[in-house]
Amino acid sequence: MRSIRAAAVGAVTMSLALAATACGGGSSSGGGSDDSPKTLTYWASNQGASIAVDKKVLQPELDKFEKQTGIKVKLEVVPWSDLLNRILTATTSGQGPDVLNIGNTWSASLQATGALLPWDAKNFGKIGGRDRFVDSALGSTGAEGKDPAAVPLYSMAYALYYNKKIFADAGIAKPPATWDELIADGKKIKAKGKSVLGAEGSNLSENIHHVFVFAKQHDAEFFTADGTPDFANPKVVDAVKQYVDLMAKDKVIPTGDAEYAQNQSVSDFAKGKQAMLLWQSAAANLKSQGMSEDDYGIAPVPVRSGTPGTGAGTNSMVAGINIAVFKNSHNLDGATKFVKFMTSDEEQKTLNTAYTSIPPVKGAQGDAAFNSPATAVLKQTLATSAAALPQVASESQFETTVGTAVKELFADAAAGRAVTTASVKAKLEKAQQLMPKA
Repeated sequence: MRSIRAAAVGAVTMSLALAATACGGGSSSGGGSDDSPKTLTYWASNQGASIAVDKKVLQPELDKFEKQTGIKVKLEVVPWSDLLNRILTATTSGQGPDVLNIGNTWSASLQATGALLPWDAKNFGKIGGRDRFVDSALGSTGAEGKDPAAVPLYSMAYALYYNKKIFADAGIAKPPATWDELIADGKKIKAKGKSVLGAEGSNLSENIHHVFVFAKQHDAEFFTADGTPDFANPKVVDAVKQYVDLMAKDKVIPTGDAEYAQNQSVSDFAKGKQAMLLWQSAAANLKSQGMSEDDYGIAPVPVRSGTPGTGAGTNSMVAGINIAVFKNSHNLDGATKFVKFMTSDEEQKTLNTAYTSIPPVKGAQGDAAFNSPATAVLKQTLATSAAALPQVASESQFETTVGTAVKELFADAAAGRAVTTASVKAKLEKAQQLMPKA
């Protein structure tokens, strides 16, 4: 899921305070149809450095689709800060788009609303079959044992981006492979007057993505095997504390980043203000802000010890964007054709090249364009050391409650308040109390 988003409130809380927004193709009757065969509405997520960039990328492709099919697609690019709210509003009001992008971590939560078209064997058959998609991407399309709620569109993974000049000036020969090495490098970087590592402390989803990885590295899980929240178990507490301690104790994340939520850390890195950045598929974003690919390197996200891999070697969540269809669409046939178009080999190459993401479609992923330095590390991470976030119905609430707890801990660190094991546990216990009851 693209990490500029700051996830909104969870599905249960949202349903109590929705303001209806009539936004296109959905029918309030609850059943889909083909009553409007010549039009579609499409909510795209903000993937590029701005909404204007996304429109520039997407509109020519939508025009191509219209030329091929005669179906006109009305595009709206929705900021990540609004997207979950907008989708949840649509699921309850019945007034939504025909087709929409969702963060892949939301798949199980939105699946539970019953509003999205299930991708059973018949529907997958209409777009070329389930086997066209890589397994890691399919693993984040809904709850295990159920037909997927969406189809993979863009795959991403986290990497460590580092400024070559800052590293050279600090006498650092290679990027850190462990967190201890990163902290040690940070002392050398700060001695040269630069910030060390960017973060988005007020971005709830960014917080979740990182503490999820730290939890994996501590052999910890946020949910038990039956899907029950277990946020305050000692290993999770240690994992969250280690992440927040990058600001609170180790001083490698600047205190000002506690307030960041909308790409500011990417901008700081692009401007040469900081040495390192943990981000998903950042190359296109950095290029749009004037940073040359020659100015930075890309390395795997650090681990506690050893090398990236499964289990304690996990160093990324399986990030990505899925494309879904509201099952009450007025143009179900056209919506399915649009999903087929967007996931075709040709479009996958075009769109994932534009966003420097990885195609989740096997035929496109093998293209030479995705073996560049900007994507090779991401492909390797997805294949060997990334794990999917919990595919549970309460995942969106998990992002909200635990993401907020981490935001509050960063605020404590920025204000000079102690971040202790006890204070971390208290925040996580509060987060668990806010989760919906089974």
